[in-house]
Amino acid sequence: MKPCFLLLLSALFALHGFAQHSTIQGHERLYDVIRAYHFTATQSMQATEDFLQRVYVPYMHAHGIRPIGVFSMIRPADTGEQRLYVLTPYRSLEQWERMEQALMRDTAWLNKAPDYSRAPASRPPYARIETIVLRAFPDMPVIHKPRLQAPLAQRVYELRSYESPDEAYGLNKIQMFNAGGEIQIFDRLGFEAVFYAQVLSGCHMPNLMYMTAFDDMDARNAHWKAFSSDSVWRHLSALPEYQQNVSHADIVFLHPLPFSDL
Repeated sequence: MKPCFLLLLSALFALHGFAQHSTIQGHERLYDVIRAYHFTATQSMQATEDFLQRVYVPYMHAHGIRPIGVFSMIRPADTGEQRLYVLTPYRSLEQWERMEQALMRDTAWLNKAPDYSRAPASRPPYARIETIVLRAFPDMPVIHKPRLQAPLAQRVYELRSYESPDEAYGLNKIQMFNAGGEIQIFDRLGFEAVFYAQVLSGCHMPNLMYMTAFDDMDARNAHWKAFSSDSVWRHLSALPEYQQNVSHADIVFLHPLPFSDL
């Protein structure tokens, strides 16, 4: 088995008895699932985009699951690889498992995107799918739709992953976001956050991930300049208890597709 799949299985078994209905300020903390479709430099994304637009998003909507975010990379990875990212919120891990299996068995829906569901083995619609399972932070238990004014083509979504040296440091960084007040700094400075969440299963654990949205790249740069010079952030980041809790950071710039809810 691939290491990522083993991590996913172990997380599912470990969390089977986990309390599913904790609430913070009247909101149930959701489980977010990110599906990252990987494509080779020469592979077309069109069949997968058609599947997401014609099948996946409307199927989830029909079952009351929304908002669904669908994004493409603003620029390819250094290897030339392209990716599509799909963000889906669930009330529980059981709901996620149930919906995944139900969709793959629903031939009436799958037939709406035959280039995806019936692609020959010699011409698959994507190279691989990476699945990341997350639990929303207590201080932002649900996905928020960003309040943006710019045309869709100009908007920039920034997906960040912060890896930690070990699990204890990872929990420390999560505590810094919540009780430590880092989320409050983002809010005060006008960041449009989509989600903040702990990764329960993925390929870069221990890590957390979050997404912020901006009208354009200039707005993004201005917000981060204000953040880095903010006196409250400077004080928080200098506290002894929060040192060395991030060992690596990845940033991916994304563009929402026209049928995305976010």
